[in-house]
Amino acid sequence: IAERMSKEAPRAPARERVFSANVLTVTPETRVPEMVAFGEILSSRTLELRSPRAGRIVELAPVFQDGALVAEGQLLVRLDPADATSARDLAQAGVAEAEAEGRDAARALDLARDDLAAAEAQLGLRRQALTRQEDLQTRGVGSSAAVETAALALSAAEQAVLSRRSALANAEARVDQAASTLTRARIALEEAERALSDTEIRASFGGRLSGVSAVTGRLVGANESLGQIIDPAALEVAFRLSTAQFARLGDGAGNAVAAPVTVSLDVLGAEITATGQVDRVGASVEAGSSGRVVYAGLTAAQGLRPGDFVTVTIREPALPDVALLPASAVDGDGEVLVLGADDRLEEVAVTVLRRQGDDVIIAASTLARREVVAERSPLLGAGIRIKPLRTGAAAQAPTAPETPETVDLTPERRAQLIAFVQENTRMPEEAKARVLEQLAQDKVPAQVVQRLEQRMGG
Repeated sequence: IAERMSKEAPRAPARERVFSANVLTVTPETRVPEMVAFGEILSSRTLELRSPRAGRIVELAPVFQDGALVAEGQLLVRLDPADATSARDLAQAGVAEAEAEGRDAARALDLARDDLAAAEAQLGLRRQALTRQEDLQTRGVGSSAAVETAALALSAAEQAVLSRRSALANAEARVDQAASTLTRARIALEEAERALSDTEIRASFGGRLSGVSAVTGRLVGANESLGQIIDPAALEVAFRLSTAQFARLGDGAGNAVAAPVTVSLDVLGAEITATGQVDRVGASVEAGSSGRVVYAGLTAAQGLRPGDFVTVTIREPALPDVALLPASAVDGDGEVLVLGADDRLEEVAVTVLRRQGDDVIIAASTLARREVVAERSPLLGAGIRIKPLRTGAAAQAPTAPETPETVDLTPERRAQLIAFVQENTRMPEEAKARVLEQLAQDKVPAQVVQRLEQRMGG
């Protein structure tokens, strides 16, 4: 027995250890990457209401309140028009006086012309009388005294003509002065009418009021702010992208392409979404910041308000000949494990183009139709033999969508949640109606109840 026990038993040959690993087949395709950023809703059409003149507010529109809708041309504020009305009436009186002065100057001009015509006719008669006396004197019938008397009368007539011409010039100058006075009076009347119209502040376009700070009877100064009108149909979102992200979104000339965007706002379990496209890029980079500020116009942004902090999803230009892999398939050096001959692994370097959450988009030209390990681990490496676990056709078949978990609410708990939603002033009416409809059902989604109770502190 001792001799048998002292002999060394032959060892069994060591067998290679084989690990199981999930593998995926790389199929080249065209994909549209998406970038996720956070932005703020802005209004591209905002009008600040300011008082054009000083005065006392005597009338306010019933809808002149924060959040109220106003129509284009609607009267919002009326200032005391007494002083402006008096100035307008005085200006009208000044116009009437200037018109009367113009008519009087025209009549005086006609009389001056008639006087000049009469003086010129009398001058002609005096000239004829002098000629006749000189003729009589030549024939020896007349006398020198008569000729002198006729010459003096002609000189007086010429002097009268000169006087009438001076009067005519004065009458013409009076007409011109009256026309100038009438023009100034009409300008003063137009200014007075504008000042009177400035006592009424009307909405230049339809929108919602914000920042209202006016009450009836209050004294306001010139250019004092009374509120704002925000056009709810002209909303845009401003978000910041890194320089690398903007380079992928740009057209090569520093301008952003009109990429489609989706904006989402989570409100107590109800998501408000809107779509749009990139419109423009900020002209400069603020001090202490980096990247680029991008603006995108929104369409059909119901429920969103300026100042909302939203999640922005930007669709980049499509990438051809790429594949989507789990991020766990690629290591820090950008290498993947590819299934080779005899189910042994090979390390292949890949180019990571985009990272999409828990997935990555890689260039698939060198890995077309090859199988890649979906989840790397420290036990796997080049040369290791594995047992590949492939997804079968049954697993690839589409499955029915999972029904969200629901809970039964007691009457007291349901009433408490409904009261909290109804008293919430920050929730848009569309989202509030949707949540109240869910709370009225027999089975309420557990996610909605959980979010509401978190807001309530329960």
